[in-house]
Amino acid sequence: MKVVLIESLGISKELLDSYAEALRAQGHEFAAYERDLDVEVQKERLKDADVLMIANMPLKAEVLDACPNLKFIDVAFTGVDHIPVARAKELGIAVSNASGYSNESVAELVLGMTLTLARKVPLADKLTRTGGVIGKNVGFELQGKTVGIIGTGAIGSRVAELFNAFGCRVLGYDVHPRNLPNVEYMSMEDLLAQSDIVTLHTPLIDSTRGLINAKTIALMKDGAILINASRGPVVDAAALADALKSGKLAAAGVDVYDVEPPIPAENPLLDAPNTILTPHIAFLSVESMVKRAAIVFHSLDEWFKGNQINKIV
Repeated sequence: MKVVLIESLGISKELLDSYAEALRAQGHEFAAYERDLDVEVQKERLKDADVLMIANMPLKAEVLDACPNLKFIDVAFTGVDHIPVARAKELGIAVSNASGYSNESVAELVLGMTLTLARKVPLADKLTRTGGVIGKNVGFELQGKTVGIIGTGAIGSRVAELFNAFGCRVLGYDVHPRNLPNVEYMSMEDLLAQSDIVTLHTPLIDSTRGLINAKTIALMKDGAILINASRGPVVDAAALADALKSGKLAAAGVDVYDVEPPIPAENPLLDAPNTILTPHIAFLSVESMVKRAAIVFHSLDEWFKGNQINKIV
């Protein structure tokens, strides 16, 4: 079969070559390309592919329609909202994701953002560079604070462990609650009302689109911190910006947006105060990229054997 990777997996050439050699030793073809958003280029590269490997590059349904041999989409990412899953299902194309590769990297970025915002590091840095002092702008410790986690799957569970280690009270909301130690489950409304810090770890589905909006932000504690390293459309960016400008919320850490970065200049968060904005890097670390490659090539091996794992479709 022909396997086509249409964007970088973020690993060394030597590691990618080792996976490619293993596939060729089994009698398969393997081709790898750099990311190109041109649909016609994608169609040309995939026209005779049996397997498509892709990370987080947006993929349009028309590309699938132009690939008559395509049987399997091996997604090197946890979320699949950038993949035309419904069309793949109609065409009988199997889809798997790489769930689990970024649990640690996402959780650590969430903790890092929270610590940075709680201790007002960006402000302190700016003041230091301009000859100032922190004055009355004193930050706070995490110990003893209440952290609300919306979505307690694998990543949310790891986030809970890290905040537990800092001596935080951890609240959880999930449509499918887990039996997690030191996590108190409750309604989302109660969680928002009690939490000093709220962090989001939900997939992007119809029920989570716009989950954090003007109405739900109004339920939050005055002066709370919001962290979003899940999916951009889970949060109404304009409502969040308004809450930051009014002082309803003290700060926000945002890694995801309505579109993949670069984000447009009119995004309301760009001029919102007390924010840390990162260009969708929560999943991205040296270690997570190596884990991700191992997962997607293992998924491919299992699919070849007739045993699809990490199944989406």
